[in-house]
Amino acid sequence: MRALFSLVGLLIVVAIIAMIAKKQLQAVAPGIVPPTGASAGGTAPTVQEQSRSVQQKVLQDVNRALEQGATRASESQP
Repeated sequence: MRALFSLVGLLIVVAIIAMIAKKQLQAVAPGIVPPTGASAGGTAPTVQEQSRSVQQKVLQDVNRALEQGATRASESQP
């Protein structure tokens, strides 16, 4: 009986996680525009270009955070 409840509980948790993942993917999907030949603003960025721009933004954010941390550390030392 305990095994049956464990299995049912596990299935419920998996179903909840699947629903949450589906909602997250649907929320992200409209932001991804598939490249088409009939785009009004020229060519759409490729997946590689989008990936590089995201990587560059993350790198800039990390560098900015490190600089802020170094500045705070140097200001707090007497």
